[in-house]
Amino acid sequence: MRRLWVRMSIVLSGLFLLFTILPLFTFLVLPEPPQKPPPVTEQVQAVATPAGVTASGQEGNVSGGAATDATGGSVDRNHPPRPGGDRHFFSPWSNLPENLLKAILVAGGLGIVGGVTVSRILVAPITRLATAAHTIGAGDLSARVHIPRSSLELDELANAFNKMASDLQHAAEVRNNLMADVSHELRTPLTVLEGNLRAALDQVYELDEEQIANLYAQTHHLIQLVSELRELTLAEAAQLPLDKQPLDLSHLVQETTAVFEPLAEEEGVALTVDLPPSLPTVQADRQRLRQVLHNLLANALRHTPDGGMVTVAANATSNQVSLSVQDTGEGVEPQHISHIFDRFYRTDPSRSRATGGSGLGLAIVKAIIEAHGGSVTAASAGLGQGTVFTIYLDAS
Repeated sequence: MRRLWVRMSIVLSGLFLLFTILPLFTFLVLPEPPQKPPPVTEQVQAVATPAGVTASGQEGNVSGGAATDATGGSVDRNHPPRPGGDRHFFSPWSNLPENLLKAILVAGGLGIVGGVTVSRILVAPITRLATAAHTIGAGDLSARVHIPRSSLELDELANAFNKMASDLQHAAEVRNNLMADVSHELRTPLTVLEGNLRAALDQVYELDEEQIANLYAQTHHLIQLVSELRELTLAEAAQLPLDKQPLDLSHLVQETTAVFEPLAEEEGVALTVDLPPSLPTVQADRQRLRQVLHNLLANALRHTPDGGMVTVAANATSNQVSLSVQDTGEGVEPQHISHIFDRFYRTDPSRSRATGGSGLGLAIVKAIIEAHGGSVTAASAGLGQGTVFTIYLDAS
């Protein structure tokens, strides 16, 4: 009784029974149309009468309404005989229990068959969803539900289920890749530290200032990596503390680019700023947006060769402010654009940690901007065509 199709079968069978018993009962008990009685033929047997007796007496008997038939019986012309003799016409209400029982049996049979059939058809998509859910719960995240020629509601349910399964599969892949990337990123500096310290303990060589500086750089990288992972995790979980206040983006851009000007000059890259006369303020955390600009400018300078250009520009509409960082550097192939904000993702797999950064900078940018209720996009015309990153924030 806890099966949905059983419950639906009972309900639908009852509805079938209710809506079919009355028409069937009416059909079964409908009286037969009365048949027209055949004409009565009066055959008056001639009776010999004595001489002198006229036929007027016999005729008088006939005209009185009582005549004799061929068998000698009397025929009443005012009350002709019914078909079948003296049996009454068929009366449906005299056979009410029998006809009602027939109607109930026929309607019940039709109701049960129809109810079970319809309920199984209606419940079949839900059964498929349950089967797919059990499959996903068992660890097979590739399971999907296909419900052809179904209702709009079931189609929406199936699409939502398939999207959830796709998101779970993507999240599982990202988690597995994250664990592999974190272990790889941590293993390299830890291996350097272990090797140098083991050599010092075994008195293979003494640690001089250069080796100590190298060990310090490795420990600093570990601390930075752990800190970035923590910030990224908090931002993605919407738990990153933000001190939102009215912020002038023009002033923030000028401050941040001023810090990178010496580095850009050293790399032989022209760093320019293109800002409108006035920009609307935004509700944002100054330190977090400074970190976003820092990551974007550092990424642009890292991938722009000598003689290139990095441009920071801003634009504003009635309700939105956009801020872009564009370079004329290496560019990104189209197949990498959709993954460029993933953790530890590098468009060039051969790029080392020393030359390619930690691989978390752009992921942190995306997480911080989304925590502010904004969005960030990346676009590139291809290799050697440069890249542009654009941030969109709501104007206050």
